[in-house]
Order: sequence, then C-alpha cells, then structure tokens
Amino acid sequence: MTTRALGLAALTVLELPHHEQVTVAAQAGYSHVGLRLRPVAGQPYEYPVDLPAIKARLADTGVRVLDVEVFRLSADTEVAQFEPVICVAAELGAAHLLVHGADADEARLTDNFARLCDLAGRYRLIANLEPMPWVDVSTIAKALAVLRRAGRANSGLLVDAIHFFRAGDRVAALPSLPGQYLHYAQFCDARRERPADMQEIIRQARSDRLMPGEGGLDLHGLLRALPGALPLSLEVPYAKPMPALERARRARESTLRLLEQS
Repeated sequence: MTTRALGLAALTVLELPHHEQVTVAAQAGYSHVGLRLRPVAGQPYEYPVDLPAIKARLADTGVRVLDVEVFRLSADTEVAQFEPVICVAAELGAAHLLVHGADADEARLTDNFARLCDLAGRYRLIANLEPMPWVDVSTIAKALAVLRRAGRANSGLLVDAIHFFRAGDRVAALPSLPGQYLHYAQFCDARRERPADMQEIIRQARSDRLMPGEGGLDLHGLLRALPGALPLSLEVPYAKPMPALERARRARESTLRLLEQS
C-alpha cells in the first residue's frame, strides 16, 4: 500500500457541494481533497462557498485541503481581486493554488503570476501553474519559462496527465525539471489517440476522462519520471453515470493498482 498522499480533485465530483466533496473523499479513503472555489466559464455545477459547513466537515473527517482552484490569469486579470478566495483557502488549511495562464502577453502574464505568488505567499500558499493545450501556457516548457522569469520561491508547476500527453510533452524530459517546482500532480487516464479537434480535447478533459489503467496514456512512465513521494490529485470526470462515491472509490482503487505496478 502506498504512503503517497492521494487527493480527490474537485472535477471528479463536481456535482456535489463542497462540504459533500469532503465527505466523499473521507468515505472513499482519501487523505486530501481539492476544492473549486472559483468556478470556470461554462461550469455545469456551481455552489456558494459555505465556509462553516466545509470547515466542520474537514474537522469531522480529518481530510485536508490539497489545493483550491481555479485562478485564471488572463489579459484583464486584477490579481488583488483573488485575495478573498485566497484568504478562504488559507482558512481551510489549503497548501496550494491551481493557476491557468491564459494571456498571450508573456511579460504581463509573468508579472501577474509573480504578483499572485506574492499574494499567496502572505497566506503561506504555493501558486502552481498548470499547462493546458488550449490556453497560452500550453506546455511544460512554457510554464517553466514563466516560473523562471517570475523567480518566486512559492511557485510550482502542476503536471496533469491528460494535458501533459495531449500537449505533446515527453516523459523523458520530466526528470530534468527542477525538483523545487514539483509539489503535486493530477492523475487520470484517457484514450491514447490525441483528438485532432481542440474542442474534443477540451470536452474529454472536462467531462470524459478515464480511470487510471483504462486508457492508453503512459501512466507507468509518468509515475516513474515524477518524484516517488509526489502527492497525486485524482481528477477523473467520468462520462459513465455512477454515484459520486463509487466514482471516487474507483479512481483511488485503480490508482493504487497502478502505483503497485510502477
């Protein structure tokens, strides 16, 4: 059995209110949970942040908050507007913020990321930049360039399995990444073939991923290339209908099987 921390990502059980996500994480055997306190455009489910209910459920279950999402850096971003959510993240004991880079102006994006890191640092949080194929920071190399230019100690690079392979990144390049940037990773499986259409890439990423071991991604190679104790956030929005608890349990059990084999 692994001693690696496993978190239940918000997208896996997004239909549930935040405090119920914590409950499901505990019932399914997770040590951590991720909470989406800032919705993204077009999100099918959106609940108010009931801070007392979330705090009570965390206290009752012992589950800890791994990350809070989503902090999107776009052309019109005012970083100071993030502070209320960052304050809540800190109050919940979160360790990390999940950040997307959606600004073609590299200098402005870097400046905003540095400002976000500085704001997060006041609350002892780490800002992790997640590359995705359909935003401007689409690859590991682009994310790494932003981190290096920003030069903040509380910055990180978040590898998400489906985005990593869909962007054409290579497992062989991972061991050369500076270890100080790797704080956790997001884990799932997907069909081996990369869709030619970006809208289909987005659809699969948001609502049709596969349980680890069900698809064709080189997850064994990915696990071997990442640090052995790196926490994993299991982000598996699964298209097949099933109760949230069953979905969470299946994601964890399939991940544990892969970890034992890798």
